[in-house]
Formats: sequence, C-alpha cells, structure tokens
Amino acid sequence: MRTREHWGLLAAAVLLVVALPALNALPAGSPIRVSDFTLNLFGKFLAYAILALGIDLIWGYTGVLSLGHGVFFGLGAYAMGMHLMLEIGTQGVYRNVLPDFMVWNQVTDLPVFWRPFYSAPFTLLAVLAVPAVVAGVFGYLMFRSRIRGVYFAIITQALALSAWLMFNRNAMNLGGTNGLSGFKTVFGFTLNDPRTQRGLYVATAVCLCGAYLLCRWIITSPAGRVLVAIRDSETRVLFSGYSPAGFKLFVFVVSAALAGLAGALYVPQVGIITPAKIGVLPSIEMIIWVAVGGRGTLLGPVVGAVGVSWLQSILTTSYPDSWLFVLGGLFISVVLFLPDGVIGGCQRLLARAGAPRPKPAAPAGEQGAAQVTRS
Repeated sequence: MRTREHWGLLAAAVLLVVALPALNALPAGSPIRVSDFTLNLFGKFLAYAILALGIDLIWGYTGVLSLGHGVFFGLGAYAMGMHLMLEIGTQGVYRNVLPDFMVWNQVTDLPVFWRPFYSAPFTLLAVLAVPAVVAGVFGYLMFRSRIRGVYFAIITQALALSAWLMFNRNAMNLGGTNGLSGFKTVFGFTLNDPRTQRGLYVATAVCLCGAYLLCRWIITSPAGRVLVAIRDSETRVLFSGYSPAGFKLFVFVVSAALAGLAGALYVPQVGIITPAKIGVLPSIEMIIWVAVGGRGTLLGPVVGAVGVSWLQSILTTSYPDSWLFVLGGLFISVVLFLPDGVIGGCQRLLARAGAPRPKPAAPAGEQGAAQVTRS
C-alpha cells in the first residue's frame, strides 16, 4: 500500500510540474493544449494548496485552530508586492520613482521600510522571515500563557481583524484599500509574457512538492508523534515531561512561513494584493479548504484548496450571488456527514473494503464434533 501511495504521489508531482507546463507550451491550435488562462488559474490554486498544508500542520496534526492565517499569507504577499512595485520605478528613464499611490498621497520620499525591498534576495528572505517572526512573537505570548482551544481561535481571529484594519489605512503607505497592483516585471522578466507565467507556475508546483515533503518529514519524525499526542491530549503530554508550548510554537512558525511563501507566489500570478485577502473571511475560507479536503491527511488540504477554489471560480462566473450559500452548505455538509473530509472518508471506505471479512460461525453440532475429533 505504501509503495502504491508513493507511486501515486510521484505521478501527481510529474503531472503538476512537467505535464501541464508541457501541454501549455504546445502550439495554439493543438487540441490538447492547456491555455495560458487555465495554467495561471491552476498556479493560483497551487499557491492556496501550500497555504492549506501549513494550516493542516497546525490544525490537523496539532489540534490548534488558527483563524488568522490570512495575516501570514498577506505579509508574504505584501513583501513580494513591494519588490514588484519598486521594479516598476527602475524600468523607465526616471529611476527610483515613487509608487503611484504614494504620489497621490503626497509622499515625497520613499519610506525607510520600503528601501530594502529593492533587493531580490532580501525580498525572498522576507517572504518567509516576516510571517515567521510575527508568528513567533504572537505564538510565544499565547502558548506561554497556555491559551488554547476556542480562546486561541478567537484571539487569532482578532489578529486578522486588526491586521485588516491596519493595512486599510493610507498612513501605512501600503496602498490602503486598493493595495498593491499594476506590476510589470518579476525579477526582470515581463509578467505579460506567457513564458514568465509558465515559469511562475512551475515554481509554484515545485514549492508545493517541497512543502508537502517538509510537512511529511515533520509528521513522521519523533516531533510529529508529539504533535499528534498534543492534539489528542495535551494534558497527558505535559504530565509526560514534554513542553507542549515549544512544539506548538515550532509548528505555528513553520505554518506561518508556508503561508508567507504561498502569498509571495500568489501575487505575481494574480497581479494584485489587497487587505481583502488578510481579513477574517479569507482566514475562515482557508479553514474550510482543509476541512473539506480532510485535515490530518496532508493530501486532503491540497485537494480541498484546489477543489473548493476551482468550484468557486466556476460558480462565481455563472452564479456570483450564490457562492457564499454554496460554501456554507458545503462546510455544513462536511461537518455533518464527512467529519474526516473527502480524503478521510475515502480512506475509511478503502480500509473497510480491504479488511478481511469474518468467517461465519459453524453450527453448534459441528463445533462439538470438531472438539471431540481434536480430543
């Protein structure tokens, strides 16, 4: 079974990393060609899948429900967006030009915290480090105080609301409600070029494979067994001599870094980042991805993020007013009928199908005869 699972995951990785980009590179008239729009759409979905993996690590395997992961996604996205905005000013005759929204707000000099984002290496480091540091400080204060359960979920929700309000302010010099948009290039490559978009998709697919392997390595390690024990009974883990706070802080920081990476990959493929991706509603929607796919399975969050986002793309095109009702109904249905999610439910069905059936009991007379024969 393990061998078949490994081969299945390898086939899925080859399909995502190699096959889809190859089909996109075919001539425009080819009947099996994947369009640029479809590949770009799947790139966005795969970025969501990286985010969902991080949430599954903290919620599915550790039992800590975070309703504020939109903040970490937004921090990574804004870090990448700031670099892309600064690239616009280095393309024309006049270099170091302020972003448009700063000119409109009568800002005369580039803010100090923007200047390091001229550097591409610093930006790549920041998309991981900034969410990780924020999660480290926040998690340290929460876990040290032994805040858990519904109280932790409420506080993370308050964090998402506070971040949304803060990023909406023009005084932050981050674009206010309009956010950051109008990007032209990414690391010197033209964003409108289909080859650039194909490269971004491949980078996202490779990062998803790397995130999956990282999460798998964590949960199969001795630390991963402690995380599952914390999920099942944190009090017993504490009495066994382990410090649940340290393990939860570690996995919370890793989860935030994955969310920041997802945000950084999302921005150049979509072309915009606004505070709307940081607030409470996006954070709750991220939880729904994991719940629908199946928390505690690794594969479930990927399936949930891609499947729910794809369904949203279809329904918002044809029936834009009904999507929220469908999303709510989907979540309620999963909670009532598939508490383990789609992947978890499929695993249970396969386990039942593969389990050996008990042999029917022999009649009483035959059992007595068999006992006499043995004696």
